[in-house]
Amino acid sequence: MNAEELFRNIKRKKSFLCVGLDTDFKKIPKMLLHKEYPVFEYNKQIIDATQEYAVAYKPNLAFYEMLGAAGYMSLEMTITYIRETYPDLFIIADAKRGDIGNTSHMYAHAFFKTLDCDAITLSPYMGYDSISPFLEVKGKWAILLALTSNDGSKDFQQLKLESKKLLFEEVISTSSGWGTVNNIMYVVGATKAEALTRIRTLIPEHFLLVPGVGSQGGSLNEVARYGMNDRCGLLVNASRSIIYADVTNKFEDAAREEASRLQKQMEEILGQRQLI
Repeated sequence: MNAEELFRNIKRKKSFLCVGLDTDFKKIPKMLLHKEYPVFEYNKQIIDATQEYAVAYKPNLAFYEMLGAAGYMSLEMTITYIRETYPDLFIIADAKRGDIGNTSHMYAHAFFKTLDCDAITLSPYMGYDSISPFLEVKGKWAILLALTSNDGSKDFQQLKLESKKLLFEEVISTSSGWGTVNNIMYVVGATKAEALTRIRTLIPEHFLLVPGVGSQGGSLNEVARYGMNDRCGLLVNASRSIIYADVTNKFEDAAREEASRLQKQMEEILGQRQLI
């Protein structure tokens, strides 16, 4: 899926919502625990309840890896279910990988060929040869960490260099030349919305994956105000605020309601920008 196809889905659904599947086994309702793969069953019902409002899903690998083989199987089943049932949805593996070239080739094969994800989040700290194997796979995306929401982002990402740039700005400026607007995105936390104006001067056409709206307190309106371009250029992720909107047997209804609420806000924003 290239940038144009992604934008067409955004226009069609009037949404740039990404639902984060940070599925915590401890929060799964008891009625699903008798299933062989309760994490998958929970994901399946969340996806069915929210897919009409979302353009992307982002399973966070930590929540699956901590369960061992059963967790990996749940991840694989979740991705297969999306692929077979809702093939227009964009699937992001939130894996935050980043290693030397030979290892990155294996990761690229694992996530793009074996699992058939559309994109993977990556740390660019080790440089070009740690990212290039992912860019070699046609139709797939590398999503590079640029400026994250956590407090620790100031430890390195916001360091001022001799050039007067901040480190995250140098990362963006350099890495944007490694690929194109059709295979590189950037992660920018919603709680860093004030930095989006500067980021857009560096990469006006790239898509941005923006986590932090919802439970982390980021403002959707501010993200759109400072980060949206003339092709939308945003995937805004909400995880806990949707999938744990209710942790009882009514979790599907609550997830649907919260996803619908965000989609309506996004539709209004897209309309104001005359993008739909």
